[in-house]
This record gives sequence, C-alpha cells and structure tokens, in this order.
Amino acid sequence: MFSVSCRGLVKQFNEAAPAQGITFEFAAGEITSIVGESGCGKTTLLRMIAGLEVPDAGSVEYVADRSMCGNKNPVISMVFQEPRLFPWLTARENIALAVRGKPLQEQQQLIDETLQTVGLSAAADKYPHELSGGMAQRVGMARALCRHPDILLLDEAFSALDALTREKLRAEFISIASKRAMTTILVTHDVPEAVMLSQTVCKLKDGAIEKVWSIDAPYPRTIGMPGLATLADEILQSFFRSRQQKRPEAPAVDI
Repeated sequence: MFSVSCRGLVKQFNEAAPAQGITFEFAAGEITSIVGESGCGKTTLLRMIAGLEVPDAGSVEYVADRSMCGNKNPVISMVFQEPRLFPWLTARENIALAVRGKPLQEQQQLIDETLQTVGLSAAADKYPHELSGGMAQRVGMARALCRHPDILLLDEAFSALDALTREKLRAEFISIASKRAMTTILVTHDVPEAVMLSQTVCKLKDGAIEKVWSIDAPYPRTIGMPGLATLADEILQSFFRSRQQKRPEAPAVDI
C-alpha cells in the first residue's frame, strides 16, 4: 500500500490561490475525506495528487509500505461527480478503456470481476442512455476499480445521486474498500458522508488544512452510533464559526 505525502503544496490560478502551502500525510490503506466550502482548494488538491495539476511549489510523494517490493509506482484512479461515460460505448466497453493494453483474456477477466463487484453484470451490454444515474455512476466506479488502484481519488463521487441511490452506493463502496488494499481520498461537501465513510476528516480552508478529526468507529456505520452525530455537528459548527469570524465588526456610532 501507499501513503500520500503532500509537502507545502502551492497553486495559483490568476487571482485565486486554492493551495497555499498544504502539508498533510494521507495514511496508507485508509479512507480520508477532505471537506470545505466551495473554492477552498479541495478539487485542486485532489488533481495535484492525481498528477492532473502541477503545483507551483511543494511536492506530492507516494510512499510504499514494507509490503511493496521494489520501487513500484502506484496505480492511481479517479472518480468524478459525473460518470463521464462515452455514450457510443456500452458499460463493458467504457470499463475496458481502463485496462486497454493488457492481454485480451486478462482484460475480460478484470472487467467481468469488476462488473460483478459493483452489481452490473446484467447491464454490461447496455449503453449509458439505458442506465439509471446510479447505474451510470457504478460504471464510472467500476472503470476506476478495474485497474486495481493503489490510490483511489473520489471527487464528489456520490453527490449527484438521489438520496436512496447515494446511500446504497456508499454502502457498496465501503464493502469494496474493505476488501482491497488501497488508499482512498474523498472530496465532499457532505459532512455526514465524510463521517460515515472515513477514518480521517480534514477541513480545508483558504488553501490550507485548518483542522483534522480522527474516527475510530467500525464499519458499517450509522449516524446513531455513539459519537458520530456529535462529531458531524462539531465539524458543521466549525464552518459557522469560521463565517462569523469573517464578518466585519459594525462601526462604532457616537450617540
């Protein structure tokens, strides 16, 4: 397994600076959520970890643990908010894009295995317009998982789904993650989701890590488990406190 070590990451886009010296260690084999308000740098951080953005300063290092032999580079997969499927390809063909280049027999084995893992074996030959939103997102997840990634990056991967489908897909994801040795980093606006899925929650504010919470509850989780609702409320309240601190003081008025 690999941990992800971010050291002093800086990224500037014109007037915006979504990363202003981010330093954090994402633990190997764990699920870490990144929460924060829009524009605080969550997606930019994820894209720098994925190698889709080059930091202006600082570094991202992938550190293999003792179970890894040699200096193997990690396999990194990313799942986006939208499934981003090619409409002219079937579910199977969309997933196959992730393993192109491998021997054909190995491709088929990986695809069949992953379709079964996400519960889509019966929909393998359907096109995106024939799939529900939840099924399409499962295809996007399957495409990422098919490569057996060492590092899985989720960018609001559950947020576009209806509540029931979102809850079901979260449960399926936890089941999959428990069976695979991978490091997962989830960007989300949904604080209860972060608490339910993660072992660590990081709050990003103004391009830097402001606070970190550790969660020791077993899976599967419910919000009724001791301490989880309180923790979710604590994280949410930290956003309200931040907003109150930003408000300018009213000018003094002489009477």
